[in-house]
Amino acid sequence: MKRFDLRHLKNDFYDRMLELLDKQIAAEEVAIIIFEIGDFDNIQKSADVIYEAGYTLMNSIKFTEVDWTLVVKKVKPEPKVVEESAEVKGDE
Repeated sequence: MKRFDLRHLKNDFYDRMLELLDKQIAAEEVAIIIFEIGDFDNIQKSADVIYEAGYTLMNSIKFTEVDWTLVVKKVKPEPKVVEESAEVKGDE
């Protein structure tokens, strides 16, 4: 398990986060990444970036008033389940 502090990068931490996951984390190893919340969009975007890169987000929690922590495992994530809404047919 390795911990990476990306708070100094403010809202521009995504590329560095992926670089660290790619190069510094072994297969099936866990990384703890801390970043400054700034805009709350960063929280959802970070989860999306991790999923799209092929890693598993194990936890995403508020660390302090201004910081957020991600726990990421370097394994392929489970596919997202998309539920289809059943179409209601009218009486004929």
